[in-house]
Amino acid sequence: MSNSSASIVPLLGRILLSVVFILSGISKITSFSMEEGYVISRHLPLPAVALTVALIIELAVGLAILTGLFTRFFAWLAFLYMIPTTFLFHNFWTMSGMDRYDNIIHFQKNLAIMGGLLLLAAFGPGAYSVDSSRAPKT
Repeated sequence: MSNSSASIVPLLGRILLSVVFILSGISKITSFSMEEGYVISRHLPLPAVALTVALIIELAVGLAILTGLFTRFFAWLAFLYMIPTTFLFHNFWTMSGMDRYDNIIHFQKNLAIMGGLLLLAAFGPGAYSVDSSRAPKT
């Protein structure tokens, strides 16, 4: 792989990962009451507060990963955030029928995203990132 394609691939990966978090955060803003109802259905305490924290985390993570700013930190934050949310909101083992099938897919999707976040945390954002531009030149 050439240097230019090796540099662009992490950028493309960051863009794809960030879209999931940015769109999810925006969705929580634009349909707050519907989303709050979903949180209430999961019997979480302080649903409006939990939802607000979730949307802030998702937007911050998404924008940080997109720009490559403090990438490793935000990749770890997103990874850790996704552990409880995956188990709380996609607990397919308690479901049947189409709900079970739908939540198995979401659970597996989240595992794949978490894998991408671990790779990002381990290997960094790549050349086209704020982190890279701020790094000391040797």
